Amino acid sequence: MKMVKKYSVLMLCAAVGLSVAACGPKESTSAKSSSKGSELVVWEDKEKSIGIKDAVAAFEKEHDVKVKVVEKPYAKQIEDLRMDGPAGTGPDVLTMPGDQIGTAVTEGLLKELHVEKDVQSLYTDASIQSQMVDQKLYGLPKAVETTVLFYNKDLISEKELPQTLEEWYDYSKKTADDSKFGFLALFDQIYYAESVMSGYGGYIFGKDKDGSYNPSDIGLNNEGAVKGAALIQKFYKDGLFPAGIIGEQGINVLESLFTEGKAAAIISGPWNVEAFSKAGINYGITKLPKLENGKNMSSFIGVKSYNVSAFSKNAELAQELAVFLANEKNSKTRYEETKEVPAVKSLANDPAIMKSEAARAVTEQSRFSEPTPNIPEMNEIWTPADSALQTVATGKADPKQALDQAAETAKGQMKAKHSGK
Repeated sequence: MKMVKKYSVLMLCAAVGLSVAACGPKESTSAKSSSKGSELVVWEDKEKSIGIKDAVAAFEKEHDVKVKVVEKPYAKQIEDLRMDGPAGTGPDVLTMPGDQIGTAVTEGLLKELHVEKDVQSLYTDASIQSQMVDQKLYGLPKAVETTVLFYNKDLISEKELPQTLEEWYDYSKKTADDSKFGFLALFDQIYYAESVMSGYGGYIFGKDKDGSYNPSDIGLNNEGAVKGAALIQKFYKDGLFPAGIIGEQGINVLESLFTEGKAAAIISGPWNVEAFSKAGINYGITKLPKLENGKNMSSFIGVKSYNVSAFSKNAELAQELAVFLANEKNSKTRYEETKEVPAVKSLANDPAIMKSEAARAVTEQSRFSEPTPNIPEMNEIWTPADSALQTVATGKADPKQALDQAAETAKGQMKAKHSGK
């Protein structure tokens, strides 16, 4: 799933290390007996229910309950919950992008989870952090994704791959013409452009000492962000990126150029593995390149999670189901069926997962990445930032002017919509 505004794809297997057994909190006999005959509704992502089929059957048998699984686009489930929850027709357990957690909690849509620390410690730090709001837990990570570099092996070999973004600029300068291109990316969108801007010191929100985001500290237009945007502008200004990849249809043009063999490399995510394979492209996948300052390009980590609806009439049982679905065993099974990389630390080096080139690339890239900010104020960043970057891409404004305007607009919107918190 493309994280666009965003959802945000990725397996955060970045952290290697401890191998911990993944099992949920022990339940009492009375808890089991009280759940007998209950029914739970789970909203799962489109075409992903196959990944939890066996886990659901096992849970039903163990608890003597019925679990109904309904597939819905995961990025829109919160939207539906706003209507269906109060009406009593919503889910007990749903799945959603980590960057929507803050807004959902503010609106009272999610139930706080009370699970043991040993359960929380199963997951990578970044993925579990995406589920925290004010130091309280509201979900368990089921999969992670981040952007990576896809390259066409028929156009460029692994040994020939430029190692820095600046080297990709030089490569594109030599190879690009009106019908083919070297390196392409959707740098007119902050979701992708942040990879460059943050490498030079830009950031969306600063953080307080406790690790929480500080919405009053915006780094969207600081010196590093402007430097990164200036580098981005060069690719457009010098004709290395086609005009068609700017704007709403940009993603379709970018993907088409790659599947037609007209682009040597693009930045995309694991959500395109199946599509590129079906297109017959002889592709490779690797982490994003470095920058000239030696830092690796960053990226946003998108976390998919299992969350409990605040409207659930069986919240305790729903929490048990969320814990069960996201445990180590079921996370591995889910990966085998869906190829979405789990966030469980002990699976970081699992042979069944690491044999996948996409999983390995996501794992390595995750080392240089951070979760998409999950506070409600992030909603006020996307549109102004994207608008600014489009003016940079089309040459209608210089980077500083454009980013200053974006930061001002975002601050104004945050003041108007969130100052009463």
